[in-house]
Amino acid sequence: MKIKIFIVFIICGLSAYAQQEAQYTQYMYNMGLVNPGYMINEPSMVQVGSLYRTQWVGIEGAPKTANLFANIPLSEKIELGVNYLNDNIGGKINLSENIFNINAAYKINIKNDLNLSFGIKMGFDHLNFSSLGSNVSGDPLFQNSNKTVINIGAGAFLFHDNYYVGLSSPNLIPSDLDADNGILYKDKPHVFLIGGYVFDINSEFKLKPSTVVKYVTGAPLSFDISTNVLYRNTFELGASYRYQDAISGLAGIHITPHLKVGYAYDFNTSKLKTFNNGSHEFILLYKFDVLGLSKKYSSPRFY
Repeated sequence: MKIKIFIVFIICGLSAYAQQEAQYTQYMYNMGLVNPGYMINEPSMVQVGSLYRTQWVGIEGAPKTANLFANIPLSEKIELGVNYLNDNIGGKINLSENIFNINAAYKINIKNDLNLSFGIKMGFDHLNFSSLGSNVSGDPLFQNSNKTVINIGAGAFLFHDNYYVGLSSPNLIPSDLDADNGILYKDKPHVFLIGGYVFDINSEFKLKPSTVVKYVTGAPLSFDISTNVLYRNTFELGASYRYQDAISGLAGIHITPHLKVGYAYDFNTSKLKTFNNGSHEFILLYKFDVLGLSKKYSSPRFY
């Protein structure tokens, strides 16, 4: 039975083990998804966004991820984050996740422009396994299963106008989805370390290196290293490397000071590169001034 279940996940995208938490190339633009301590720290400015990722194009049943999110300051010290994520692996044999979380972060000023925020995350994760319409749908080993579990996470985020470091675990409670006494999916706690810096090269160019390190028990340590160049606070180009997995190109444009569109393309460097045509990722970010107070505060950060 375990061999059959393993084969199903090979067919469904080869990712049940390696990718429990949805991975993003443009992680630096929605760090609240993995770190509930993250804050945009611009009082009165509400940020909303969406991201869509289609991974390993050309492999049937490869992962597809959609994310809607918002960052909502309640005061100069308190900020809420809202995240909805839908993750699908497979076609007729399908594993899907629907995740909804609310983050609450509290900021402490250490000195001058250096701040430390702490956050907690609470929500739920609905897991669903379906084989309807497939040639194994009548097999009791592949019966449809679903489960809803509580999601609790925590994180800390140290940030300055020019740099940031964050440590978090977005899901502290292990969970699994089983059928006929066999495990279909096991979700383990992950630990994320994120950091970045903004270098002012001159009045027109900024260099923005960043990294995220991911650890989960029973799996090798993974990390991304990215570098973006921002020109006149409008156009952005960059590259990223994911350890033993992919090389990526990133591009972004601020259509207005408050509206940004971004795109990333991943080219696999692992053995999967012969089976797919890469991964595409799109992101849309918009900030709006709810109370008309933005001019009262300092200029926005560039991460």
